Amino acid sequence: MKKIILSALAAFTLGSVAANAGALKLYQDENGQVFTQPAEGRTLIQDKTVPVFAKADKLKFSGLTYIGATVKDYSDANQDTTAQMEIRRAYFQLKAYFLDDPKSYYRVTFDMSKDVTGDEKLRAKYAYLYLNNILPATGVEIGLAHRPWHDYEEHNAWYYRSISKVLIEDKDHGPDLSNSADFGILTKTKTQYFDADIGVFNGEGYHAFQNAQNGLSFEWRTTAHILGVNGKDKQTKKTYWDASFFGQYNVKHKELTNGSNVVGNEDLIFGGLHTVYNQPSFLIAAQYVYSKDTRSKQLTVGGVTSKVSAQAGSGYSANAEYRLGADKEYRVLARYDSWTPQRKPVGQDAKKEDKGYILGAAWDQNRNVQWVGNVIVTDNEKGSAKYANNGTAYMLTAEVKF
Repeated sequence: MKKIILSALAAFTLGSVAANAGALKLYQDENGQVFTQPAEGRTLIQDKTVPVFAKADKLKFSGLTYIGATVKDYSDANQDTTAQMEIRRAYFQLKAYFLDDPKSYYRVTFDMSKDVTGDEKLRAKYAYLYLNNILPATGVEIGLAHRPWHDYEEHNAWYYRSISKVLIEDKDHGPDLSNSADFGILTKTKTQYFDADIGVFNGEGYHAFQNAQNGLSFEWRTTAHILGVNGKDKQTKKTYWDASFFGQYNVKHKELTNGSNVVGNEDLIFGGLHTVYNQPSFLIAAQYVYSKDTRSKQLTVGGVTSKVSAQAGSGYSANAEYRLGADKEYRVLARYDSWTPQRKPVGQDAKKEDKGYILGAAWDQNRNVQWVGNVIVTDNEKGSAKYANNGTAYMLTAEVKF
């Protein structure tokens, strides 16, 4: 191996000092050793340079993949323990810069993930035009764009999307109120002490159908940078303290049916308060979310009449992490989620709380790879609609990005 490496270095040196570099030819034998002269058993190393062309001033490529293994032991003795290797998400992204303003661009992000059948599907996650400074300190995303809240929390307060979604998107023990992208227009205002993302969207999310009966969704996030520091993706280098108000007013979010009959439409309205404090050695964050339903008609299921959406309720979440090492490359992390739906389960006389606990450790191997080992305990109250999700998941994850 040393001989091969030294031979390659020698050939590289010869190539760099040759008076006529174009005349230099390199040959390789079956062991991978590189030579400057042809001989039996040596093959010419061909020039495989491929030109890249684009009608843009600059192209920027990036990728992000969550590779994992999960073993889940269900609390219900009738459910078997499951174990699987998985690619939880795989993103590939392109930004094309072609306008006069160097901070304006077109972005498209492709997303590979499993559908409800377990099959891997590739879809567009983002596809939008970003125009910078259409107003002072304000840009706009037009197309399949970010929704206001998710991206902020994942880049300022909860850095472990590879193992768990944020509270409002969680399905196992959370309310599943909203996902992270949708078709619409988002304005983004950024100043030293204040940020605001405000937009109008279809409201059904990037992988759901918008039919003629669905209305639009008004969504927002306002954030005060109390210390005058924007900490996005700089958790090991900055001290910041943010306070945010976020929410969604989604008119006619989805149809409500009783059997085959449409009996009305549900408006999804929620709001939340969030705060995060970060220093290079630790982070602590907490939030409270309240969701309600304004439907005008009742829905009867199983002989029980309800006026409340399954997504209406209230809950809170708190997470923290402590960082160790010369470069803060080692972390200990924890999170607690609680959500109580407003609807009482059929046959129950009380609301049932859904809870989740996360405890884990992470290691930044380098700027491209992070390893996370963690446990997630789902502890939904007996009688909850999500009681069957209860159990303990043991996870190992590699987050790979470039």
